[in-house]
Amino acid sequence: MAVHWFPGHMHKALKEMKEALGQVDILIEVLDARIPYSSENPEIAKLRGNKPCIKILNKSDLADPEMTAKWQAHLEADRAVKTFTTSLDNAAKSKQIIELCRKTCAQKDASIKTINAMIIGIPNVGKSTLINILADRVIAKTGNEPAVTKSQQRINLGSGIVLLDTPGVLWPKLENPNTGYRLAISGAVKDTAIEYDDIGFFAADYLIKAYPELMKARFKLDELPDTELAFLEQAAAKRGALMAGGRVNLHKICELLIGEYRSGKIGRITLESPEMLAAELQEMATAAAKKIADKAKRKEKFKDGSLTPDKKDRKEVRTEKRVEQSQRDRANNTKQRAKQAKKRKP
Repeated sequence: MAVHWFPGHMHKALKEMKEALGQVDILIEVLDARIPYSSENPEIAKLRGNKPCIKILNKSDLADPEMTAKWQAHLEADRAVKTFTTSLDNAAKSKQIIELCRKTCAQKDASIKTINAMIIGIPNVGKSTLINILADRVIAKTGNEPAVTKSQQRINLGSGIVLLDTPGVLWPKLENPNTGYRLAISGAVKDTAIEYDDIGFFAADYLIKAYPELMKARFKLDELPDTELAFLEQAAAKRGALMAGGRVNLHKICELLIGEYRSGKIGRITLESPEMLAAELQEMATAAAKKIADKAKRKEKFKDGSLTPDKKDRKEVRTEKRVEQSQRDRANNTKQRAKQAKKRKP
C-alpha cells in the first residue's frame, strides 16, 4: 500500500532531528508493540550509528505477549539497543524509563553534565502521553489521532535528564508495501489518507490466518471461511453492516473491523513477526534486483530497437547506408580540400 502522507511539518521535523542528533547522548524511540518493525523510522536508524537507544514497545497491553518477547530479543541483537515494554495506563512502570536512561548512560551520569535524551516516534504511538507521565505534568499535547505535536521542545525532567521532544514523523518513501498497510491499520496514518476497504481486506486476510480463534469468538462464527471477502461478508451479516436489498456494506464492516482491532476488542494482536520481516526483506531484495535487471534490459532494448528479424535487417541496411554515405562524404571532402590546395599554390 502506498501511503501519500508526509506533511511539510514532518519534512522540517526530520531535518531538525538530524541536525540535533550530534548533541544527543541517548535516543528513546517509542514503537507500537503491535508493529515494532513498521513503526521504526529507518531514517533515524541510518543516522543513529552506535548511539545508545532505548526502544519503548508501547501499547504492549494490546499486543500479543509472545510476539512482544520475540521482538525484544530481535531488537536487542543490536548491542546498543535496550527494550522496554509499557502501556499508557501503567504510569508507574513508564517512569522506570528514567532509571533505564541513567543506567544506559552510566559513564556520563557519573559526571556533572546533564544527560540529553531525544524522544522520537511515529504519529499516534503514544509518545506525548508518555512524556507527560515522565515529566509528572501536562507538557505535550495529546490526542487519539496522528500528528498532534508539530515542533520540537526541550523538557527538563528534573532528574539530571533533559528530554528533547520531537513531532511524530513518518518517512518520505515506504519501501515495504506491507508497512503502509500496518501503519494505516494501527492508526499511525490519518484516516483521510487511507481507504478503509483496502486496509480492511489486508487486515481480514492476516487476522483470520494468524488469530483464527480470536476472530471466531469476536464475530461469533462457528468456522472461519478461507478468504477475507467471505469473512467480511459473514461478519457484515452478523453485525448488520448491510445496505438495501441485503447487500454487504464493505466500507462499514471494514471500518468496524479496524476500529475493533485498534481498541483491542478483538484481543491482543501483533501484525508482524521477526520471521515475517526476514521473508519480506528477502522479497524486497529480490524485487529490487529484478527491477534493476528489467531496467537494464529496457535500456538495451531501447538502444538496439526491436529484435524481430525483419526490423533488425532493416536497421542493418540503414546502418550500412549511413556508413557508405559517410565514406562518400569524407572522400568528397578530401577531393575538395585537394583542389583548394592546388588553387592556392603560386
